[in-house]
Amino acid sequence: MEVVIAPAGELARLAADAVQELLVARPGAVLGLATGSSPLAVYDELARRHAEEGLSFARARAFMLDEYVGLPAAHPERYRTVIEKEFAARVDIAPGAVQGPDGLAADLPAACAAYEAAITDAGGVDLQLLGIGTDGHIAFNEPGSSLASRTRIKTLTKQTREDNARFFGGSVEDVPRHCLTQGLATVMSARHLVLLASGRAKAEAVHQLVEGPISAMWPATIMQMHPHATVLVDDAAASRLQLADYYRQTYAGKPDWQGL
Repeated sequence: MEVVIAPAGELARLAADAVQELLVARPGAVLGLATGSSPLAVYDELARRHAEEGLSFARARAFMLDEYVGLPAAHPERYRTVIEKEFAARVDIAPGAVQGPDGLAADLPAACAAYEAAITDAGGVDLQLLGIGTDGHIAFNEPGSSLASRTRIKTLTKQTREDNARFFGGSVEDVPRHCLTQGLATVMSARHLVLLASGRAKAEAVHQLVEGPISAMWPATIMQMHPHATVLVDDAAASRLQLADYYRQTYAGKPDWQGL
């Protein structure tokens, strides 16, 4: 796992660099898209590079991490709506090239199985963007999730619903109680994981992710087992890291050709 500590404003640029490097090498790459606050600046930067520098997504495909269950198709916080607004509508990715789990399906277990199969049929995800919850969840794999889990239905914790209430006008009651989410094993199948975290509220989760024992109580810790995981954090999110100085020294001395 590579840990990069940088100013908050640099994190999106670094993540976008990784996406751009991938697309230049493999224009038909498969991207993994996250929602929440952490990736928004990344989508802004990718949209800027598309508009100003010609970065193309025309041959790329993308899969979303998760989706709320039961939100109407036109709801502004439905994750498919968010990804369309924040990313797909701002670049040249083909219509239908972004897929997400169907939170409105009549048969939710079948929808989960179909989504898992679709990722496999696409050859898997090349680069997966991730955020992390204050309780250490990635995607919607809440504490206690099986480290071998695949796409499935999950019940959201009180903490996650409280954290996400800001997207629903501050009302916890308006945050759905259930979701469909890629499982931890599904996330781990991606060839490169790029996780972003900023702010002191994420410091304990980042500490556990990077330096804690691998445990279902902190689901993100499974990333320690991934052969190519990059963790991008600002100083506040890195404030609990015991080896923060080492991570800074390692990144400062990294050869330019190595990339993320």
